[in-house]
Amino acid sequence: MPKGEQGADTIQVLILGSYGNKIGFIIDEVINEEEILLKSFNVHLKRIRNISGATILGSGEVIVILNVSDLIKTASGASHKPAFESPGQIAVAKKSILVVEDSITSRMLLQNILEGAGYDVTTSIDGVDGFFKLKKDPFKLVISDVDMPRMNGFDLTAKIRSDPALMGIPLILVTSLSKEEDRERGMEVGANAYIVKSNFDQSNLLDVIERLIS
Repeated sequence: MPKGEQGADTIQVLILGSYGNKIGFIIDEVINEEEILLKSFNVHLKRIRNISGATILGSGEVIVILNVSDLIKTASGASHKPAFESPGQIAVAKKSILVVEDSITSRMLLQNILEGAGYDVTTSIDGVDGFFKLKKDPFKLVISDVDMPRMNGFDLTAKIRSDPALMGIPLILVTSLSKEEDRERGMEVGANAYIVKSNFDQSNLLDVIERLIS
């Protein structure tokens, strides 16, 4: 069927295969097809579940590359034993974290890092959705992006700090906004830490989390 003529009940399925195993994944659309140079993560990130590495497009955008073999295992319901254990993994296993991030790539990366470290992770697509989940379920810590639709991270932080039931929850802003005035605003509205994505380091993030909720 030509593009743009699919019916309301039509879905697009991408068939992936690895070592003789095949499985179909429902996708929204195929945006483009191109050859890329895969860059593996450093020693701290190379074991992230479902992710092989990343690449940089001509536009300068960083794109995470999925691991087909891991995806098939996950989708098939196969047990997945973490490839590594970080210090204190057992101790933090029941500590829940809310990740508020509108970018699916960043959201998935953070979720995999945190779950690999033993945390229980819930994700949210923006500030409005994040605040709703905070009011509904208890969390030990919030990690939020800043530049998001409907409610940005600054407004979400201020809203949390003004709510008597939520004001004590530690909150980390992880954002691409690197200007000093943005950092100052984040701290003024009540963030406990401000991490710029261009300087993102998994070990630093996990150290900050452990310090805030230990």
